[in-house]
Amino acid sequence: MQSTSGQKGAGQNNEKPCSDEDVVRELCMANGLSYDDLAEEGPSVTSLEVILSGFPQMVGLSFFPRLRQLQIVGQGIKRIEGLESCPLLQELWVVECKLTKISGLHHCPGLKKLYLYDNKISEIKNLKLLVSMEVLWLNNNYISQIQGLETLQNLQELNLANNNIQKIGDSLVNNVNLHTFNLSGNKISSFKELTCLTCLSQLRDLALSDFTTTPNPVCRLCNYATHVMYHLPLLLFLDTYDVSSTQINEVAESTVMKKMMFYNMRARTARRNLTETVLHLLKKKNASLESPKESIRSLNYTLKNLERSLCKKSFDDAYSHTTEDLSTKGDSCDPSAEQILRKIEVLQQRLAIWTRRLHEIESWHQHHLGQATQMMEDTVHFMSTELHSFGNIRLEEGSATDPWFTSCRDLLLSRFSLADYMSHGITGIRINRVVRIHNSGLRLRFKDKLHTLLAREDSVTLAQNYKRLLEHLFHVSDSHQKDEDVLSIVEEGFKSAKEYKALGKEAAVPLSNSLIVSEQPRIEYLLRHAEQACSKRRTDTIPFISGRMIVSKVFLGQSVPIREGELVHRRTYPRACSVYRSVHTKHRDGVYTTIPKGRQWFVFDNDLVLPEYMICFEYLTGDGHHLDSVCLSKGSEQRTSLDDCVDVLDPPTYDTSPDKEAVDMEPTLDPQPKLFNLNTEVLLNVSGASVLSDITVLNLHNNNLSSLKEISSLTALRHLTLSFNELTSLSDIAHMPSLEILDASFNQLVSLESLQGLKELKHLDVSWNKLTNVSKDSTVLQIHTPALQILETQHNPWKKPEEVRMTILSFVTTLTKLDNTLVTEEEVADAVRKTTRTIINQEIIIVCSHTKNEHPRSLSLMSTTQLLSDLIPPPSDLSQDLQPDWASKITSLNLDNQKICQMSHLQALVNLRWASFNNNYICEVEGLDCCSSLEELSLNNNNIGTFNGLSNLQSLNKLSMDGNQLSSLDASVLDQLHNLIFLSVENNLITSLDGVHKCHALMELYAGNNQISVSRDIYYLKVLESLIILDLFGNPLSENFKNYRIYVVFHLPSLKALDGRAVDPAEYENAKAMFGGRLTPDLVAEKLGHSNYASITYLTLHSCSIRSVDLSPTDVFFNLHSINLDHNNLTCFSGLIHLPNVKVLCLNYNRVESILPRQKTFLTNRQMLHNKVHSSGYGQQSLSKGSRPLAPAIILEPLMSSLEVLHLSYNGISNMANLELSRLTNLKTLFLQGNEISQVEGLEGLHQLRELVLDRNRIRALYENSFISQNVLLELHLTENRIRELNHLYPLIELRKLYLAMNKLQDISELDKLEVLPSLTELSVVGNPVARNSLHRPAVMRSLSQLQVLDGMTVTMEERTRAEITDATQCEECCGVSGLETNLPGLMTYMPVKGMSMTGLQSLIHGHDMLPSNKDEPQVQYTSKYKKSTEKNPSNLHAEVTSRQSRKAKNNSIAPCPLPHGK
Repeated sequence: MQSTSGQKGAGQNNEKPCSDEDVVRELCMANGLSYDDLAEEGPSVTSLEVILSGFPQMVGLSFFPRLRQLQIVGQGIKRIEGLESCPLLQELWVVECKLTKISGLHHCPGLKKLYLYDNKISEIKNLKLLVSMEVLWLNNNYISQIQGLETLQNLQELNLANNNIQKIGDSLVNNVNLHTFNLSGNKISSFKELTCLTCLSQLRDLALSDFTTTPNPVCRLCNYATHVMYHLPLLLFLDTYDVSSTQINEVAESTVMKKMMFYNMRARTARRNLTETVLHLLKKKNASLESPKESIRSLNYTLKNLERSLCKKSFDDAYSHTTEDLSTKGDSCDPSAEQILRKIEVLQQRLAIWTRRLHEIESWHQHHLGQATQMMEDTVHFMSTELHSFGNIRLEEGSATDPWFTSCRDLLLSRFSLADYMSHGITGIRINRVVRIHNSGLRLRFKDKLHTLLAREDSVTLAQNYKRLLEHLFHVSDSHQKDEDVLSIVEEGFKSAKEYKALGKEAAVPLSNSLIVSEQPRIEYLLRHAEQACSKRRTDTIPFISGRMIVSKVFLGQSVPIREGELVHRRTYPRACSVYRSVHTKHRDGVYTTIPKGRQWFVFDNDLVLPEYMICFEYLTGDGHHLDSVCLSKGSEQRTSLDDCVDVLDPPTYDTSPDKEAVDMEPTLDPQPKLFNLNTEVLLNVSGASVLSDITVLNLHNNNLSSLKEISSLTALRHLTLSFNELTSLSDIAHMPSLEILDASFNQLVSLESLQGLKELKHLDVSWNKLTNVSKDSTVLQIHTPALQILETQHNPWKKPEEVRMTILSFVTTLTKLDNTLVTEEEVADAVRKTTRTIINQEIIIVCSHTKNEHPRSLSLMSTTQLLSDLIPPPSDLSQDLQPDWASKITSLNLDNQKICQMSHLQALVNLRWASFNNNYICEVEGLDCCSSLEELSLNNNNIGTFNGLSNLQSLNKLSMDGNQLSSLDASVLDQLHNLIFLSVENNLITSLDGVHKCHALMELYAGNNQISVSRDIYYLKVLESLIILDLFGNPLSENFKNYRIYVVFHLPSLKALDGRAVDPAEYENAKAMFGGRLTPDLVAEKLGHSNYASITYLTLHSCSIRSVDLSPTDVFFNLHSINLDHNNLTCFSGLIHLPNVKVLCLNYNRVESILPRQKTFLTNRQMLHNKVHSSGYGQQSLSKGSRPLAPAIILEPLMSSLEVLHLSYNGISNMANLELSRLTNLKTLFLQGNEISQVEGLEGLHQLRELVLDRNRIRALYENSFISQNVLLELHLTENRIRELNHLYPLIELRKLYLAMNKLQDISELDKLEVLPSLTELSVVGNPVARNSLHRPAVMRSLSQLQVLDGMTVTMEERTRAEITDATQCEECCGVSGLETNLPGLMTYMPVKGMSMTGLQSLIHGHDMLPSNKDEPQVQYTSKYKKSTEKNPSNLHAEVTSRQSRKAKNNSIAPCPLPHGK
């Protein structure tokens, strides 16, 4: 409609009415009214529209007093007028006209809808009286700023599309009912501006980009939609898209939460690094103070010796503390005294020099401390900026290895000329930091603007050579707004020419290609400021010693020199992109010099200036302030991070030879005898008095005194010197009524608690002692020294040295001089005010609280209480009457830094959600039992020792208790905090993580700088499935435990960040490789649920993927007797060999190759083929009839002397020799079934072996060395092998049981070879070919007279008799067997398989179920049921045995290991 109306309106403009009357006639005609009857019809008209007719001006509206709607489209109207007669107007359309401003609407207070789009309006104004306004369309105009809408609180729809708006600001704070807002087609480029929309709680439809307009630059940034959805969670439509789905909001919330967690972790890490840096700087400072302190101590020692000498010469006692002119004393002193006075003067001069050096070192320390602090603050600000911009602004810290860092350094060096700074005493420059700026929004602006310039028709030549016009130039901000301006440039870019002009500067961006040109305004400002404040004490001799600059990429375009006398303005140079001029610098002597190639540039378009780097630098001087500094050169190493700040404070060396000369000056005093104890005679002798009551001055310097028991009797004593002794207490001088001056310096005092009753004491020197607690000592002085005026406390190891002066002055208000510095009344009053303890009362709660019920939607690193305190100012008027339920409305309470000792008067805050009590003196958490809605609680830097008082906070999700006195994590309390996702307990005394496992929802845990030292504490965290951020930095565990980081990563695979650093995927792989499958004491404790290793006797860990064992120290497992590690991945068990008392070891179903790890060997192709195809026999032809060649005998050290039973079944073992089993010298039982062994060997050292199980292997033959040492072997299992011959069994003279079932014995003669086994009582050969011959039993019985059980069946007397008869009638063996069987009554017919019981068969195959050895005991050999079944379904013996054995192997494949399932 708009475009059509515009065309028609344009056509009508060619026929303009000649008069107002004609205009009115056209108006009537367009709306179907009669001009002649207008007077009668006009008052009843409520709606008019002017679209097709000409309407150059608003006339004739007086005829329509009841007009409610007026539409004017596509006319030539330049201003709104004539509405004074339409007070009822509610809707006005003046669109596609020529309006240049908004006016004439104050006559329509009831106006609700106003459409002024497609005009030439440049400013929003004159709308203040339209308080009923609901709809306002000002799109397609020239508006550059949102303003003038403060009173439109009923505004629901606002359309400002297609204007020139760059910022939103706080212009819409009062428009709380705004529902629909269209800002598309403008120039919003920063997320910071979008956060200003969070005040619009009713906003549901927001458009920053639609199909009909150009999107705002901000829409092209990463995470744009996520940012908007997080800050405006109630939004239903964004850029015409439906975003009402709860899933969209959940994704936005989750993304923001993770980002905030990550940046909060980085910020905490930066602050922690600063703490570490401060400690390191303090160590360096103390190291650099050693030499001055030692010299001061030596000089003071000599000085006080001289003062004591003067005292003995009866000089005035004040003489030792005065600096009177020697000329006034010279006439009254003998030569010796005069020499002493001159030496004292020289010593005092040396002391003054050393005192200045102490101040220099302190200034030096403060300078570097300030640098580190500033660097940390910048880092945190950078992180906050990155967070606010969702990563679209990123600040990258540079290092000397980065090429761009080197480029910046070289650029600065090339633009630095030492001659420009010689007049200021500058000797060089050093780069402290280089930060690369990645600002996506500014880079897009730069590229878009440059593309626009190059795309112009008149820019063909420019487009071809534009790269030559790109330059890197410097910008240094004014000193009074240095930090703010630099950070603003990083975030938002440079100001526009209009903004610079408004500040009274040239209307362009000021830049330069020379450092001195950029720095000159700042240097002049600071020098001028320093001259004005010359009386103020400064640490820097040069006020501009440190600086920072922005290095920008600049498109200079067509550039011309500035003409003399002309203003720098685009109107003056319309065709130029930039202008420049050569710059002169003014030196201190007032002479101007021209800088070679030095130019100052002014760029008119700030979009063509892209900030890319920020450089922090420091000028070097020749004074002691930078004794560690050297002039920057291209090859020098540079500091690039906060940690590097600690490397610059190497202790300087000082020449102490003048001190030695001063000490050795004449006169040199002879050593005085030491007074190790005091009595009346000694006191009188030292003082020179005749009676004790006359002693007023007493000098006991340098006497190694540790007590002063007799001195309390000196009631008249006024001046006492006790320097250079061994005093630890001043209890002996308590209650001395006349004492005025006390010098107790250079002693061992640890406290002033014993200093009592000194009511007249005016001067006290306790410097150079060991005092630490300034609060307690100040309290003593306040009570017991009411007249004290001068106090010296320097060089004591105070716990908080920065608070010493303020604390002392707050307690001892009578002081006029403290530590050689005068005290003013204002300073005392300020100290008292700052240290006065606060009691929580109604007034302080009201001042420090807020009632906002919603969490602020802000991407901030601050806590909620801090954020609300910054966003919402506290109430200014507390005198107004409070409602009875005022306390229940409070949701936030911030009582940081209030000097609170006790948490009280909090019971009424039942709806409190966020509370902070940081930096107070609280010792116990109390008063929060009624605050069940509390979600965030911060108690940092107090004196709290337990978690008591937190149990009722069921809604708590964030708890911070850094810097307290916590020693443990109370599981009973933490178990009640079901919603806790954030816990911070840094800088406490916690020794274990026990208890934290109760916080099942925990996502972030900060426990750095505690005393956690045991690695198994990590196991308490394994149950925390949501834990993604962990910080244990500064604990003994992280510092002393080898491979700590990957150890933690291995046990907590869901961890995303550890100790302030993201976990790299490679670390996961390294952790798996190093710790995967390790059996350690920690794993044992985790599996068993306790760490009392001494109580463990049985250990069973099935199927735990264990690859290696490390149970050191093994002594703690001294009661461990049995270990079962079946079904794991062990290749050796070297980690178990040092366990002292293990008797049974089960390692079935592993991959054991040897006891100790074997070195890898390279195999030939033939050997590899043989290993792959074991049954082929390839390569073994030469060994088929003999044993494997024996290697030279090597005697190895025995291992595991207590081990008696070893299970190595199903390990894939092919070579017994490689196992080195001979080292297990006390082994009695060995299970090796289910392997791939082809040769029995390597048993030479097993002399105690009683039972050997080799079932289900690949053994073909027995060799000479197979059982060479098994003289006491009782039981041998060789079932299911491939044995054809029974050779070399003769060493087994004690063998009782031999199981050879399921082998390949064919010839019955092989069974005759068993004659060498005289003790054999049980034999099984079932399943062999030889067992098919019915005569194998008689043959065996004839050979083995002691045999009791054969093939699982007891050998009876009848069988043995029959065997003997068979032997006697060998000639009738083939034909007379049947007759013999029938003619011998009483003899039972024997069938080898039919009728064999199940029990007998199992015993036959697996010799574990032993039958009784008593041959006279009857045995059950048949069951009628089994007999019938076998007769009806006869089967092959081999198939029957095989099927039975396979079923049994399936159910119970190995002998059960005699171990319980753990203990």
